[in-house]
Amino acid sequence: MPDVTLTIDGQAVTVPAGTNIVDAARAATVSVPVFCYHPKMKPVGMCRMCLVEAYTPKIDPATRQPVIGADGKPELALMMGKLQAGCVTPVSEGMVVKTVTDRVKFAQKGQLEFLLTSHPLDCPVCDKGGECPLQNLTMEWGPGSSRFDYADKHHNVKPVPLGDLIYLDRERCILCARCVRFQDEIAGDPVLGFDNRGRNWEIISKSEPGFDSKFSGNTTDICPVGALTSSDFRFKARVWELRSVPSVCNHCSVGCDISLDMRYDDLMRVMPRENDYVNEIWACDKGRYGMRAFGSKERLKNPLIRRNNQWAEVTWDEAFAYVADRLTLIRASAGAGALGGLAGAKLSNEDLFLFQKLFREALGSNNIDHRAGTPDEPPALDDLTNVVGVGAGTNLMTLGKGTSVLVLGADPEEEAPLYVLRLRGIADRQAARPDSGRGYRHQADAQAGLDAGDS
Repeated sequence: MPDVTLTIDGQAVTVPAGTNIVDAARAATVSVPVFCYHPKMKPVGMCRMCLVEAYTPKIDPATRQPVIGADGKPELALMMGKLQAGCVTPVSEGMVVKTVTDRVKFAQKGQLEFLLTSHPLDCPVCDKGGECPLQNLTMEWGPGSSRFDYADKHHNVKPVPLGDLIYLDRERCILCARCVRFQDEIAGDPVLGFDNRGRNWEIISKSEPGFDSKFSGNTTDICPVGALTSSDFRFKARVWELRSVPSVCNHCSVGCDISLDMRYDDLMRVMPRENDYVNEIWACDKGRYGMRAFGSKERLKNPLIRRNNQWAEVTWDEAFAYVADRLTLIRASAGAGALGGLAGAKLSNEDLFLFQKLFREALGSNNIDHRAGTPDEPPALDDLTNVVGVGAGTNLMTLGKGTSVLVLGADPEEEAPLYVLRLRGIADRQAARPDSGRGYRHQADAQAGLDAGDS
């Protein structure tokens, strides 16, 4: 379809057909406030925060052509005679959008005032304080004062655990459904939903155990208020105290871009970093919460050597000396050819270089190998993966219609959870799949993935 040219606050902008007003405004560097809308999910128009004036050319019923005014330009009419939700309104040729009129400002202030009628205004103790869209939008678009009595606010017992990792503060929730839609549309785990009506309307977990999903932590990221908080970070720090250190998750082969939010030398939380080639803006719960294993009291922090059939804790110098003595003894008694090294699958390239240097240069042995995958993975599969597998430069976001995905000898949901989200994304973009393909905990018209057992 051809691109569409429209005018937003006096600026002409050309965008692909089907683009909604909110995204078109962003292309023109015009900010339209949103709560329920998220660029990674389908728009639903629930919060009505993105109301704008949208004018389209009048059409002559007889000729089906635009009506031309005395100034030689098409005459414009307000769409349906009222404000439109920008997130669910597609742009059209010749459309004129106004985002800063008195009518729009009145609607924005009224919507924020309405949202704040039951919001507890507990920003000083809310984990979202300092990075809260509701705070930011209220400061820029909201009213300076409220007409509602604070004593009349709706109160609930808090917090409510949706699961072991995620807590819900029902008073803060603005019912934008971002969390529900993420679980339904992106994670493929429809475990959240709505319950009750009116002021008792709330988010609930529909699964047993509660919030049964490997991607639950992402809901705390996309929640536009402090309604969803993580048990891992709750009440531990203020966001302005944190220093974000860019890193890469090492829990699986995906290698998600993450930020380690530190307060001094203490790890407060793990957050995903945006990288459309790898993990978009998401992180699985293993990568987000598994980092706590590094600080576990049960973790080995010193090397062990077996002595008298018992494990004894030793210093690193003793451990290095022990290994060096054994290697030297074997080399002296049986020759360098008796030595061999097998590197693990999770070593970095730098570690592999030093590993081969130790054996080839220091010990004189070329008997080295490594395992690229699981211990029971056949070598032939390694070769096949090297030829046709995902490699450098692969952008899974560009894969869709006309793409077939073959999964061999792997369980992405357990071994590389973020790949499940990428497979779902490819499927949603209408990738081809064999009828025998196994879906990943979801039902969709078009799915991607063929398990080795299905073939």
